[in-house]
Amino acid sequence: MSRWKTSLKWLYPGLHIKRWITLGFCGLVLFLTGMGVIIQVHAANSAPFTVRAAKWVIAHSHAAVRPGTMGAVITIIGGFLCLFALGKLVRSLTSVLDPEIAPGGLVDVIYSRRRLAQGRRIVVIGGGTGLSTMLRGLKKYSANITAIVTVADDGGSSGKLQKQLNILPPGDIRNCLVALADDETQMTELFQYRFRNSVQPESAVSAPRHTHHAGEIEHAVSSSSPTELLPSKPRFAAEGYGEGLRDHAFGNLLIAAMTAINGGDFERAILETSRVLNVRGRVLPSTVEHVRLRGEMEDGSFLDGETTIANSPLRIRRIYMTPPDACPVEEVPLAIRDADVIVIGPGSVFTSIIPNLLVREVAVALGKCKARRVYVCNVMTQPGETDGFSAYDHVKTIENHAGRRIFDYVLVNTGQPTQEILEKYRKTGSVLVEADLDRIRREGYRAIAGNFIDQTDVVRHDARLLAEAIMALL
Repeated sequence: MSRWKTSLKWLYPGLHIKRWITLGFCGLVLFLTGMGVIIQVHAANSAPFTVRAAKWVIAHSHAAVRPGTMGAVITIIGGFLCLFALGKLVRSLTSVLDPEIAPGGLVDVIYSRRRLAQGRRIVVIGGGTGLSTMLRGLKKYSANITAIVTVADDGGSSGKLQKQLNILPPGDIRNCLVALADDETQMTELFQYRFRNSVQPESAVSAPRHTHHAGEIEHAVSSSSPTELLPSKPRFAAEGYGEGLRDHAFGNLLIAAMTAINGGDFERAILETSRVLNVRGRVLPSTVEHVRLRGEMEDGSFLDGETTIANSPLRIRRIYMTPPDACPVEEVPLAIRDADVIVIGPGSVFTSIIPNLLVREVAVALGKCKARRVYVCNVMTQPGETDGFSAYDHVKTIENHAGRRIFDYVLVNTGQPTQEILEKYRKTGSVLVEADLDRIRREGYRAIAGNFIDQTDVVRHDARLLAEAIMALL
């Protein structure tokens, strides 16, 4: 009975549906009637009702038309009305469900989403801006993407929320969610927006940021993004945001709120935030335990915390995780096992990539899986982490921490940025990673060499070129 009541709701006034259903029904009746005339007019020694009706209409209209011809005309008219009503009905529904779908664009949307839903199963492991760049390219080929992200970050907005609310750091997860969002324009600006405590005139922008991720280093050589624009209304200058909101990214606050709403379940919070962004794929933390990095430095000393380690002038000898027996999220080993291709990097070697591999079951699953495993080497060295590292050094450092061979292919950039850009990076202590392909091949890895640089005012990977090179393996 309840099903019938639900069905009758389609007849509610104001839905703009009944008219098209009625018109389609009338068209269907005409179509069937016309087909009946065409079929029955040839029956021997009989005059079915539809033929007699057609003859009566012809006789009273004084038209010299055969019943078969009239049947064809009625069939065409009925078919046209059916198609017209169906098109109007679909447009009426889609204009409410998704007003931004352009007329005639529904077929393209359905085709694209069906194609992506049947795409290859891709797992990407890392953290930082390098991982989000990779995801922006891969999401054009598949919606079956799983991003496995480190939760060892303890600086900036993420670190504050971790200390104040006792939640896992959401920063890297936020970046991945935004990168996988179906529509990145407005949502990117919203989720990446940072509250500032002071403002500048309307046309002013904030000073360049210093981000600390290898391969995607954006020191003072980078220009500010649109999301860095500061509020221009004078009242904010007077009121300010206060210490509580200062430097927090809106996306981090939303994930923190989602975590509280879901009773402290961080995984559930990520899932609900993914629904808000209409994410293609899913984002998983490598573990939901509160972990902390410990770095053994070149002088034998030990430093605790990702931020402290990354900002130390000493070179890193080895990275450890406390607790050392952190368990992975249940879906992580399953995603690795079922993947068609696994991509590791790009990103900070010691603070974005290796922390995921220090979760023991993640490294074990990578060693056993049958997927094609690719490491995307950074474009530039990172001061304090990978000074003087060649591409081969990146590979061996990662696999030494993993304790086993975890990739088969190494994607290395051989493109050259402009000398002007390289000089600016050199002043910050960062140089182009040497592409020592022969050493990589001698170790049994398959090198994928090419120009994968996005030629802008900063040296970073081109998302499209990376995705094309990875999908070519499949």
